[in-house]
Amino acid sequence: MAKLVIIDDEAAILELMSKLCRAAGHTVFGCTSGMDGIETLRSQQPDLLIVDLRIGDVNGLDLVSLCRERFPQTAVIMVTGHGSIETAVEAMRLGAFDYLTKPFDLGDLIKTVNQALAQHGKAEPKLVAATAAAALRGSVASKWIGHSEAIQRIFEIVRRVADNDSPVLLEGEFGVGKHIVARALHEASRRSNAPFKELQCSALPEENLEGELFGHGGSPQSGIFSRAAGGTVHLAEIHVLPTRIQAQLNTFLEEAMARRSAWNPNASDFRLVVSTTICLEEASKKGLFREDLYYKLSVVPLKIPPLRDRRVDIKPLVEHFLKDLAERTDSKPKGIDSYAQEFLEKYPWPGNISELRNAVERACAFAEGDRIRPSDLPTKVTQQVEVPSSHGNGATTQLPIGSTLDDFIRGQERVFINETLKYNNGSREKTASMLGVSIATLYRKMGLNQERKTMA
Repeated sequence: MAKLVIIDDEAAILELMSKLCRAAGHTVFGCTSGMDGIETLRSQQPDLLIVDLRIGDVNGLDLVSLCRERFPQTAVIMVTGHGSIETAVEAMRLGAFDYLTKPFDLGDLIKTVNQALAQHGKAEPKLVAATAAAALRGSVASKWIGHSEAIQRIFEIVRRVADNDSPVLLEGEFGVGKHIVARALHEASRRSNAPFKELQCSALPEENLEGELFGHGGSPQSGIFSRAAGGTVHLAEIHVLPTRIQAQLNTFLEEAMARRSAWNPNASDFRLVVSTTICLEEASKKGLFREDLYYKLSVVPLKIPPLRDRRVDIKPLVEHFLKDLAERTDSKPKGIDSYAQEFLEKYPWPGNISELRNAVERACAFAEGDRIRPSDLPTKVTQQVEVPSSHGNGATTQLPIGSTLDDFIRGQERVFINETLKYNNGSREKTASMLGVSIATLYRKMGLNQERKTMA
């Protein structure tokens, strides 16, 4: 097969990528530093370089430039984090074949590697889907969990339309799992062995977004649709596209459909999935989104319900997150107290599945022993009990059920002291007198150790 050099200063990720590429039949040289990587490039002159953007001693972009200048026969794949997509696009401009965004599915790594090698004439695009699948610890199916009727309906729609090439519009709040549904559509389709490319439209400035969509430097092959090569393209937050790029995308899709209908063997072949956090139909009626583009994108509309509307899914999700976290930390899964579970099921979860996952991980970090209790949960999750306020007038106040009594009393003391300080224009002496405590007690309850000053 091919000769690969992989440079990543995270040893665990380097080992994982190396094992998978070796299992695909390639010869792999792994390096944990930029200088070692440069030396290996010189000695091996590989068919493909996979390089992380952030390496301790060398900038990944410098390695891309060096490779394209001195070893033009070597294809380059950049690996980057979500916050560095703009820089990854710069790597494409410098000559990188493609980039992978962490965390990436290992199946995508193999597909991108084979695609890069095939384009450079180094190897036939032999996909090792079985090997990739065996290496993946968490499949899409395991991430998309739920027993509610709403989720079961989504499962059924995904099954029905998976092999239909019509565009799919996913609508739903942040954190409901739209990217997981997009991935599930890809994995359930005949395109599953081809690349799955995802782009956050809000992550790039307008000029870079245009290049990422339609190609950089007049090269359409560097655009995301060409790089998908028979696979699926997911454009997230499609509603933020500038008007000018909406017009370009509309024209591009019209031309793509025309080429396909003419049975052009050179036409771009891809399945388009878009997602948004707003009602795109309403946006189009208000003139905020092109109406003709909306109709092209919404052939198969699919709304993902928020977690508060399918609370029956919270328990299996929590169990999955606990199991997943235990696997990642090589430990035994923690249990969860019934009262803590009740709080999780009552909280409205404005951040949806993403917020729930973060709350469970936080609770695991704070929990003593093998069981999560209410006090381990974020305070906002347990502040759910409303009682009549002492001020009357029908007002209510929230009590932080799940906190200890000492924590509650200390918190109320601080609030009362601060309000009394405001009433006395910051005079600590007047405040202590009004509260009937000594100045030393006031300082202690305020957590102040600095030298006391008398205020006039």
